[in-house]
Amino acid sequence: MATLGELTRQHTQLNRDEVDHLQRLIGEWGLLADLSFADLLLYVPGTDGTWYVVAHVRPATGQTIYHYDYVGTAAAGQEVPLLSKAYTDGEIVEGELVVEGMPDPVRMMAVPVRDGDHAIAVLTREWSSRSSRQPGELERTYVGMFQRFASMIAEGSFPFQGPVADSSAAPRVGDGVMALDEEARVRFASPNAVSALHRVGIGANAVGMRLAELGFNDSPVRRAYETKLPVIEEFEQTSDVILLVRCMPVLATGVGHDSAVTGGLLLVRDVTEVRKRDKLLLSKDATIREIHHRVKNNLQTISSLLRLQGRRLNSEEAKAAVAESVRRIRTIALVHETLSREPGDDVAFLEIVRPLLRLAEEGLQSPDRPVRFTVQGEGGRLPSTIATPLSVVLTELLQNAVDHGFPEGSAGGDVVVVLDNHDGVLKIRVINDGRSLEPGFELNKATGLGLSIVRTLVTTELDGTITMRCGQPDDFATVGLGDHPKGTGTVVDLTVPV
Repeated sequence: MATLGELTRQHTQLNRDEVDHLQRLIGEWGLLADLSFADLLLYVPGTDGTWYVVAHVRPATGQTIYHYDYVGTAAAGQEVPLLSKAYTDGEIVEGELVVEGMPDPVRMMAVPVRDGDHAIAVLTREWSSRSSRQPGELERTYVGMFQRFASMIAEGSFPFQGPVADSSAAPRVGDGVMALDEEARVRFASPNAVSALHRVGIGANAVGMRLAELGFNDSPVRRAYETKLPVIEEFEQTSDVILLVRCMPVLATGVGHDSAVTGGLLLVRDVTEVRKRDKLLLSKDATIREIHHRVKNNLQTISSLLRLQGRRLNSEEAKAAVAESVRRIRTIALVHETLSREPGDDVAFLEIVRPLLRLAEEGLQSPDRPVRFTVQGEGGRLPSTIATPLSVVLTELLQNAVDHGFPEGSAGGDVVVVLDNHDGVLKIRVINDGRSLEPGFELNKATGLGLSIVRTLVTTELDGTITMRCGQPDDFATVGLGDHPKGTGTVVDLTVPV
């Protein structure tokens, strides 16, 4: 679906500031729709004289009359004269429409959206006029408050200048509403607002009283009235209750600081349980990070003990086996070290691969056999359940690439690790330009411990696939290793669903 910015660029000549004004308006109009108990549509006049719907919001407090998406469509009915009159005269007008699927005419209020000294769009409130009941005090108060904001829209003092509150975090109409007069006295409190007051120990009737007289923190109200801008604040009203409060001043004729505050709308939300859950999550994350840190320390202790034991061995074969075990343990320790620095239980795989290559350089290189290790691409973020066995697999592949691709006495070369995470599949390619595979080599029949570990982890732990083949000229050219004849080196392709 096209955005407001795209539609205005396509159909109008509105400048950037005017489009930003409309963006701020739709950033607030979820509140307006809830106050009005009606659908709100935003129309802009096109360069061809046609009115286009560029945004639409449905109320959370009432029933919508439009079950289809009209954004991007052109107005072609009875709404056109009302839109034109509101836009041209700069005044709020009302009328009736015949809407397909509705048995009775639909009421429409057209509000010119003023920016500076002229109108740039029209906001409409559209609702069903058919009702068998009389609206209660709550509905009358909410609609009356919407009408006051509608007047501000027509005068150019709403939406307010400055950043728009995060709609996902700011209190909503359904959380609790208090209507204030120009002296910041409570003129109406919704049932949810009364309940919020009761939760903080305020049982007195709030109507006719200032919030400070009730023992309620009124600093957001005072700041909103002084600055003539909305104020959102979170505070501990009591030791057990945390409230999120937003106050929006209602302004008389005029724009910005030239206008007078005639009242305010106070939205109240009890966020105590939300903040408790946030603290628990933070505590859980901290505990997990501490566990990873301690596991890393324990593994490093084990690797140190193994190295001490290896120095006391006389058998070269035994020393080599201990050294391989140390590398595997250090690999797992490295994963836990990386996870101990992360806020969650997943990790950017590239942050593991880089230190793995450094470990390989330290443990597998020799002066007479220089091997260069590099990594290309991004591996994305992986859960620890995948990152740990995958790191062990990569360590074994690096060791295999050096041991078999660049035996002692060879001139050395390059080992390149290529990462690609796309559409939920991680692909890893390990290329070396050293010695190729032996004729008739089959990975499934390999008996070495390293490749046996790789096959087991890939197929059982990672549910992936692995292939090993001789290198081709295109393989080396792709990673920037220059020209190599066919059959040179080794290419390992690993695919793991993530």
